[in-house]
Amino acid sequence: MTNDPHAWLEDVTGTAALEWVAERNAHAEEQLTGTELFTGLESGIREVLDSDARIPWVVQRGGLYYNFWTDERNPRGLWRRTTPEQYRTDDPDWEILLDLDALNEAEGENWVWHGARILRPDLDRALVDLSRGGADADVTREFDLVAKRWIEPDGAAAGFFRPEAKGGVSWIDRDTLYVASDFGDGTTTSSGYPRTVRRWARGTPLDQAPVVFEGEPDDLSVSAHHDPTPGFERDFVRRAIAFYSDELYLVDSGSELRKIDVPDSAIADVEREWLILELREDWDSFRAGSLLAARFDDVMAGNPAWDVLFAPTTESSLAGYTWTRHHLVLNVLENVVNTLSVLTPGDDGWTRTPFTGAPEFGSVEVSAVDSDENDDVWLVVTDYLTPSTLSIATIGERPETLKSSPAFFDASGHVIEQHFVTSEDGTRVPYFLVRREDLPFDGTAPTLLYGYGGFEIALTPGYSGGIGRSWLERGGAYAVANLRGGGEYGPRWHRAALRENRPRAYEDMAAVARDLVDRKITSPAHLAVQGGSNGGLMAGNMLVRDPELFGAVVIQVPLLDMKRYSHLLAGASWMAEYGDPDTDDWEFVRTFSPYHLIDAAAAYPPVILLTSTRDDRVHPGHARKFAAALAAAGHDVTYYENIEGGHGGAADNAQAARMSALAYAFLWERLTNRSS
Repeated sequence: MTNDPHAWLEDVTGTAALEWVAERNAHAEEQLTGTELFTGLESGIREVLDSDARIPWVVQRGGLYYNFWTDERNPRGLWRRTTPEQYRTDDPDWEILLDLDALNEAEGENWVWHGARILRPDLDRALVDLSRGGADADVTREFDLVAKRWIEPDGAAAGFFRPEAKGGVSWIDRDTLYVASDFGDGTTTSSGYPRTVRRWARGTPLDQAPVVFEGEPDDLSVSAHHDPTPGFERDFVRRAIAFYSDELYLVDSGSELRKIDVPDSAIADVEREWLILELREDWDSFRAGSLLAARFDDVMAGNPAWDVLFAPTTESSLAGYTWTRHHLVLNVLENVVNTLSVLTPGDDGWTRTPFTGAPEFGSVEVSAVDSDENDDVWLVVTDYLTPSTLSIATIGERPETLKSSPAFFDASGHVIEQHFVTSEDGTRVPYFLVRREDLPFDGTAPTLLYGYGGFEIALTPGYSGGIGRSWLERGGAYAVANLRGGGEYGPRWHRAALRENRPRAYEDMAAVARDLVDRKITSPAHLAVQGGSNGGLMAGNMLVRDPELFGAVVIQVPLLDMKRYSHLLAGASWMAEYGDPDTDDWEFVRTFSPYHLIDAAAAYPPVILLTSTRDDRVHPGHARKFAAALAAAGHDVTYYENIEGGHGGAADNAQAARMSALAYAFLWERLTNRSS
């Protein structure tokens, strides 16, 4: 039982709820579309998303590069491949493996691509994941990469097919898979993810596949995978107890499981003879945020000698790492700026050398091309004003630029700045600002402030043609706040806004907003805040906590009802982040539950909420109920719900362009009172 007057909106596909959605959608479209402003925004974003000049991002399998591509002619996309030699040309010759638009037409479906796993070492089969409408739940089907067709589950070939559910599969060998999925009552966790892992042999019924591991009902999820690295073939089971607590097991001969003796809070990764450990908490003499290495066999024998590959400082954190055949490449954030280095194991320990040709500017992502075969890495470099470039580099040699994204807006008159502001409790918080070089500093610039602040995710500078065209090129300033709760300074930065400390992230955001005003970049009437998912929770809190700081608020696929969140879809999996509202934790959780903090007497800025009916991760009921409650309290609220799209909010480029254009049209009209 509940006294929530808007609880009926949690019925995702209920007739009354969908009628309410349709009515609100119609109102939003009447209010925002049909203007010269909206038409220009939508067409500009769509042109960016569909551009043939975009970089076709690839992964290497064997001697071929694989890519998934969408554009105006192929809205649901093409899975395709080419050779490295062809890829270096301006117009590669792509071999089409799967046309999703044609598949949807043939099957009367609305499949959205969710990825593929190719069988090693044969490289002639793939397990393809497809989602209806972009939801997290998907199906898995086996695909013949030689004949370029599905291997049907019936008949002599007996192709693998996993019915629609949250979960996944992975290859063990040609005729055997690990499967984690929903097998009926009692086989999923309270978060809605798989509770069991099974070993499935080709040609046998999936529901009779023997259980390899079973977790507890309150676990987050379980999974398993086979490591096919030549000479180091192993099988592992991972039990995710909670969002920041895992157990890793080695599957020994006879299917016996041996737990790897490392802290559950650490992230363990096995590569060849090494076990790499990323610490979330202090362990013995090692600090949280450190990266450790020991020989895997020594760990299993109980006598590891741990080497410290990285130790954090007050200004640095580990952004990531990637293995090549003989090296480990570290990516470190120094005050939210990427730096790369190379570590090489040897008989006398690890040696550290600079990364040859590492860029001196911009955000850098590095990943191995094929860690089994060579020492090549992909490098992606970008910033807010510089389109992405994709390079390939062999460790020790200078990178070769393969592809560059086009410039989708004129950035010549803009500058990027990094500022630091003191939050309410004295913490120094960084943020980035992109503005016109000739900004008058009179407080009139329409300014969009974006943030996330959760789950140890760091926000680093990246190029967006959509933001450039829709905001910067039209005269707006853009700011990105590196809030506590994120990963910009590693686990300590994340822990600083966990659970009862969650409001620290919102204090940080308010401090950045005030700094933008103090610097005369903008003023509250011209300043907007935007966030999605956990960032939507942030934006909702800014609306109800600090409404005087903003002239408009954009909330996307959000959490907002923090009393009910753990009972809605995957919400139970986030209690390590926010707390358990069904316990005494509610005393602090309620302090950042926007749905419960709405004040009819307060002067709120206008707000738009954008979500998706098919979001099966963050329940659309959050956005629905918040919009209904705001409207009932007499506040200015606009609501739009895309029918497809999952947690991403859109299932194709046309939907993505429309959703973004709605947000930008709303912002320009509210912050500048312009419609053209």
